[in-house]
Amino acid sequence: MNEEGTTRPSPRRTTDSTHTLSEVRELTAGLSRLMNSHDAARLVLGLLYLSRTAHTDSPVSATPTWSWLVRQAADKGSITSAASRCLAHWLTLRDVGGSATGMRDAIPFLPPNIDVLLRRLIRAIDAAQQVGNLLDQCLQNLSAVQARGSQYFTPRDIARLMVGAAVPQDGHRVFDPACGSGGLLVESHRYVRESVGLNPTMSLLGREQHAHTSQVARMNLAVRGIEARVLPPGDSLATPETDASYDIVLANLPFNQAKWAAEDPTGVPSVDPRWPDGPPPKGSANSAWMLHIAHALAPRGRAAFLMADSAAKSPQPAVRKLREHLVRDDIVECVIALPPRVFGHSDATACLWVLNRDKSARSGWGTVDRRREVLFINARRAFEAIPDSRARRLGDRHSERILATLARWRGTVEGSTANTPHRDEADWSRSFPSDEIARRSYDLMPTTYAATPPGPEESTRSRIDELKRELADKLGQVHALEPRLLEALEEI
Repeated sequence: MNEEGTTRPSPRRTTDSTHTLSEVRELTAGLSRLMNSHDAARLVLGLLYLSRTAHTDSPVSATPTWSWLVRQAADKGSITSAASRCLAHWLTLRDVGGSATGMRDAIPFLPPNIDVLLRRLIRAIDAAQQVGNLLDQCLQNLSAVQARGSQYFTPRDIARLMVGAAVPQDGHRVFDPACGSGGLLVESHRYVRESVGLNPTMSLLGREQHAHTSQVARMNLAVRGIEARVLPPGDSLATPETDASYDIVLANLPFNQAKWAAEDPTGVPSVDPRWPDGPPPKGSANSAWMLHIAHALAPRGRAAFLMADSAAKSPQPAVRKLREHLVRDDIVECVIALPPRVFGHSDATACLWVLNRDKSARSGWGTVDRRREVLFINARRAFEAIPDSRARRLGDRHSERILATLARWRGTVEGSTANTPHRDEADWSRSFPSDEIARRSYDLMPTTYAATPPGPEESTRSRIDELKRELADKLGQVHALEPRLLEALEEI
């Protein structure tokens, strides 16, 4: 199998993958002009899913299989009704637990005027020997549409950085409490498979709040042939994890989320093991997410998650208290300041946090004892421009540099550089003891520790950039608070 989970179940005619990708991209653009762009992307993803899963040995001829749908595309009957029937059968049939809970409107509405394009699309997907590139393109399209509502999927380079920082291993239990399209679970599987050279024996578990996105995650994993469990749609913050012993937790979290289950809906206070100092503020779920993840870790568990800059530097008492709690528990391993605009849809900046319940030197992990220390990496300028766009990406070169720095600091580098010790680099990385962090009021912003003092001209430019980022962050908070303001107006 040359491409993970995307080889056809039976031999069929070969087609040029570049031509097929171009054709599917053209057809998707055409569908987006005739129907909702979100539904068009979901339709393409659904058809990719059917091409790999909608097969049955059942003698019941009424079962709408993929081969049946391909035959319908060659006939003159209504292909839209046939596609809707096939999607409805397989998507609801394969839902978690065999139920259609949370699956209302799970099947995109297919207008009759897409008939010609839909026939061509089915034939193109059927001709493809491998659909990995098609799947990635489809998820990119869907992410671009959903980004308008801040529900984008994690870019591949960021996902690889996160997984590489967490270092999952064969047999590990990996959990994503806000799994989106399941990209971090897919990347974890790829990372371990390339490490051991065999199909991993690991447990992959995800939860997503939105039903449509949860369905996307299940389809994404299934098309790639990855065995994983996506829980029914639900809010991860509503309750603590019942089996809080995950080896790896990965998450691209919703920043500055205004609404979350801070209190029991009955109004009766309850003891929640996640909040040792009482529930975090109700106005933002940032602190709640971080404590939720920390609680879910096994004794030697690690986590990598994205979080708004404010969590690392805000002077608000509740946020500062959270940082103090994490530093005193000695589970903050590394904080990485990422460049602006690497998510494509926003100028707001974020940090990648790496937590580790056991930073000691030990066999099978690292040779350097890093207890009571935190590594800060300032990757604000580590980006490359995306052609014909104002967006940026981290890119493999910068991602590899970050991971190499973290590996040297841990003492986990393999090969000829295994004995190369970590050295702080001006304007890039610095290792700081916990007691010194405490004297700095538990500020965990990498640019505080790993930055060269700017000259007068650079200082002015830096201050302008900082103000722009702060403004973007505030606008994001206003956007998050908008539903609550509207509800308040309705009550007046």
